[in-house]
Amino acid sequence: MGDTGAGQRGAILYTVVESYSRRGIDAHAYIKDVLTRLPSMTNHQIHEILLANWAKTRRPLQQLAS
Repeated sequence: MGDTGAGQRGAILYTVVESYSRRGIDAHAYIKDVLTRLPSMTNHQIHEILLANWAKTRRPLQQLAS
């Protein structure tokens, strides 16, 4: 069958991705950027990858691409 917790983990993941979408954020781009940068970041840089701060730095780029 499958892991008994898989459904709950899947629901959490879909909820997170949908919340990004509702804010106009590309979930794939965010997760990829965070997971790429996180290993080399210091705890003083973590504020850069908080969703709201990350989105602020990307929105001007997204508007230029439109």
